[in-house]
Amino acid sequence: MGDERGGSVANRWRTKSVEQSIADTDEPETRLRRELTWRDLTVFGVAVVIGAGIFTVTASTAGDITGPAIWISFVIAAVTCALAALCYAEFASTLPVAGSAYTFSYATFGEFLAWIIGWNLLLELAIGAAVVSKGWSSYLGSVFGFTGGTATFGSFQLDWGALVIVAVVGTLIALGTKLSSRFSAVITAIKVSVVVLVVVVGAFYIKGSNYSPFIPKPEAGHEASGVNQSVLSLLTGATSSHYGWYGVLAGASIVFFAFIGFDIVATMAEETKEPQRDVPRGILVSLGIVTLLYVAVAVVLSGMVSYTQLKTQAGGKPANLATAFTANGIHWASKIIAIGALAGLTTVVMVLMLGQCRVLFAMARDGLLPRPLAKTGSRGTPVRTTALVAVVVGATASVFPISKLEEMVNVGTLFAFVLVSAGVIVLRRTRPDLERGFRAPWVPLLPIASICACLWLMLNLTALTWVRFGVWLLVGTAIYAGYGYRHSVQGRRTAEAAFTN
Repeated sequence: MGDERGGSVANRWRTKSVEQSIADTDEPETRLRRELTWRDLTVFGVAVVIGAGIFTVTASTAGDITGPAIWISFVIAAVTCALAALCYAEFASTLPVAGSAYTFSYATFGEFLAWIIGWNLLLELAIGAAVVSKGWSSYLGSVFGFTGGTATFGSFQLDWGALVIVAVVGTLIALGTKLSSRFSAVITAIKVSVVVLVVVVGAFYIKGSNYSPFIPKPEAGHEASGVNQSVLSLLTGATSSHYGWYGVLAGASIVFFAFIGFDIVATMAEETKEPQRDVPRGILVSLGIVTLLYVAVAVVLSGMVSYTQLKTQAGGKPANLATAFTANGIHWASKIIAIGALAGLTTVVMVLMLGQCRVLFAMARDGLLPRPLAKTGSRGTPVRTTALVAVVVGATASVFPISKLEEMVNVGTLFAFVLVSAGVIVLRRTRPDLERGFRAPWVPLLPIASICACLWLMLNLTALTWVRFGVWLLVGTAIYAGYGYRHSVQGRRTAEAAFTN
């Protein structure tokens, strides 16, 4: 029986029905506690999205790639996210199960693509949490007046600040999702207040001359070649994706990193009291709030100083929000911004790790990863999964130099967005009978637009990022072939049903 199943290529595309996915949430040993409302989900959404992007990526991207047109890059990225968010909202209301895009893909495209998406999400969330943890450690030094949370032992450097924040948020997640939500609400209120302060104070220092040229022409010395160019500029024969319209488009692909996280709200559908109503509301409200804040900050920042003052000098530290305030003599704002960034990055690490725990939990419950990882503790949280995630992220952030891998997060996320958007079309046709708490408008046109927008942004990532992405996919495929395919719970059910018939 096992050989028949193992020898059938078709079994790699076996799907897990919506009904079966929902039924699996009632298993006593792997049951999550339902205690979240749409307000909790909105807090998580805003908490994870407002972080590294608004405090660091905005200034450096404006200085090095887009110029004053940075806010257009944000709008392009936001529209892409909004299209995908509507698709996520429909899926989450139809299939309120942990795992987000992984679970959605299992119900529409089959087990193999679901594994690939889950594998990519694990990469996205792990690298994201590790990168942000290192940023948190850096801002820790800015707030308390020392040179970052690192210690050197000979040739070995340990980022103890990153290790501390990962350990703290890992403990909070293990103690309960509701507790994590309350903690996030307090910290999020602090960082949103700082962002609003930045916009209000900065608006008084805007100079119209700083918006000119609005889209700078490509400059000599910024030519990129080979794998360091965006794929789009390679295909069209452009010499550079710095400044000009190529820069604006490349900037959209980079600041997209600042929006990553709203999809994590969908991973908590299984822990929501009324997921059909509350998950779509949490996704869309959180995305709307952060888009307004991002565009406002981008407009104010590019008006406060010339984009040339935000350029990264050779061997220098990238510009951030504090750079613009210091240039205008507002030195007290630097400390406030550092505090806001520290608060902001705290909740980003928390929600990224929370999302990774839920994806890993869902994959383990399906048998594609070791099933014992899916067991929940007395508080209704997957403690084993949480501990594993904390160890992996903590070790990665504290030991490895991973600052060059942010674009890997973008390509994996965009790939997930493509499959979720396509999945809405597939499920509308194959299961029109399903109850949908939220229905995305203009299907199939809206999902098709979402797919095209995501693919467009993917083309604007560097070729080197695609090479790394391909290697990660090959590793994931090998693991699935060696373990996941043979231990799949759905595969066992399929084999048993075939034997019975």
